[in-house]
Amino acid sequence: MPREIRLNAFEMNCVGHIQQGLWTHPRDQSTRYGELQYWVDYAKKLEKGLFDGMFFADVVGVYDVYGGNADAALRNAVQVPVNDPLMLIPAMAAATQHLGFGVTANLTYEQPFLFARRMSTLDHLTGGRIGWNIVTGYLDSAARAIGIEGQIAHDDRYDLADEYMSLVYKLWEGSWDDDAVVADRAGGVYADPSKVRVIHHHGKQYKVDAMHLSAPSPQRTPVLYQAGSSPRGCQFAATHAECVFVNGQKMDGVKEIVDTIRAQAVAHGRNGEDVKVFMGATPIVGRTDAEAKEKFEEYRRYVSSEGALAHAAASLGIDFAKYDIDEPIDTGKSQAIVSNVTAMTRAAGPQWTRRKLLEQMVLGSRQTPWVGSAQSIADQMMSWSEATGIDGFNLSRTVVPECFEDVIDLVVPLLQERGAYKTSYGEGTYRKKLFGHDRLPPSHSAAQYRSGNNTGTK
Repeated sequence: MPREIRLNAFEMNCVGHIQQGLWTHPRDQSTRYGELQYWVDYAKKLEKGLFDGMFFADVVGVYDVYGGNADAALRNAVQVPVNDPLMLIPAMAAATQHLGFGVTANLTYEQPFLFARRMSTLDHLTGGRIGWNIVTGYLDSAARAIGIEGQIAHDDRYDLADEYMSLVYKLWEGSWDDDAVVADRAGGVYADPSKVRVIHHHGKQYKVDAMHLSAPSPQRTPVLYQAGSSPRGCQFAATHAECVFVNGQKMDGVKEIVDTIRAQAVAHGRNGEDVKVFMGATPIVGRTDAEAKEKFEEYRRYVSSEGALAHAAASLGIDFAKYDIDEPIDTGKSQAIVSNVTAMTRAAGPQWTRRKLLEQMVLGSRQTPWVGSAQSIADQMMSWSEATGIDGFNLSRTVVPECFEDVIDLVVPLLQERGAYKTSYGEGTYRKKLFGHDRLPPSHSAAQYRSGNNTGTK
């Protein structure tokens, strides 16, 4: 039997997300991002296609590395303006029954006690369909926005993140017993005080002495996503992540990352299959190869090279505006997304130039699109799944909504015919649909904090 392929829509609560410039295409509707009905209809469409989730990226700064300012980002709507993705979830959840929601939140700038309540609230309101994409940030503009001169060093951000995770685990997993809420109307007791406890965390970065404000939600801890594939990022993922998002590179490179993360998870006492890996992909689908190629060439006419460079400059931590078109670029020691720098070096070679970068960004991003018939795209998905061990794909939008309609109407039926895609949703929470259980397994590091175990200083 072929491996079952899982699909997420890779989105952001903004106009221009990954493929820069395509918002100018006359059929694109992403400028409606401020309309709630747009997102509700979007979620219903994805659920019709049996997508596992909508995966929301987010940033809390602006892309101001290129040219030393945000002008190019503003001109080209490069993830600015950007609204809070968490605000969209309840409305989309109310319009659907099964679709999961993976939401990016930057723990470096989120107060953990309040963030834990926010995620528990969303888990309650969605009936257990919330996930959290754990990020530590990479934009100096975001650091300055909250009064810090610049980013914490890359690996130090992960050290902070490890402590943050232990704190929110204590709140989600250890503060309330499952049977703490008795809702005894006759006796006038809603929650049994003996089954609710204050957690005590006195760490290097955080000090909290408080009980969690929310009663246990269906999943307690949200489904945990993580997108780092640097050596330190892989270590963090092996400890915490249930779903890992990797950038599409060469098959052997992706397989190496998948194998490394799963091997490290096993070394941490986890089951390697407790980690699902989603790879970024950008399909341009047609009924025939010729139709897909025609659509791709049409899309290319709307690409913004300036927008693509502004996005790449920030995520790679390098101001490309300082270099002539064929001048060698010094990658240096970037404190941005280290795995992006590694991936770009693998794709463009050790000596980058602006010309090489633009050759890689044929559709306004560093992600090379897959262009072909539905048959061809289905073949590619299955080949990548079998060859690398990935579990599914985060599909980046191009021209919305047609890019996802093409996948749903043309590709999904072929995958179903081949036994590589579900024909109906399973019941239960987001985690149960992905892993077969509502709560984190006992092998996960969060389990040590359950039932009041070890809720003191760590």
